[in-house]
Amino acid sequence: MFDQLKKLQELKKMQDSFKEEKLTVEKKGVSVTINGNFEAEEIKLNKDLSIEEQQEVLKQCLNEAKDSIQKSLAKKMMSSGLGAGFGF
Repeated sequence: MFDQLKKLQELKKMQDSFKEEKLTVEKKGVSVTINGNFEAEEIKLNKDLSIEEQQEVLKQCLNEAKDSIQKSLAKKMMSSGLGAGFGF
């Protein structure tokens, strides 16, 4: 039981550290920066693109950033040994 409690504390520390993780994806002059909590921290648009193009590229950037940071965080959890104890 104490072992599980210790793992939960370590997991909480790791979750807090995820806020510090940042990833930026750029396409056609549009860029998105998100953190490990999947919150958008910065979005830059390209005024030379039409509204429709900006919307499409922004969607692509957000999806790619989310997928990439999700994989990165999963790797960190697995390498820490915490993921196995919680069924990750």
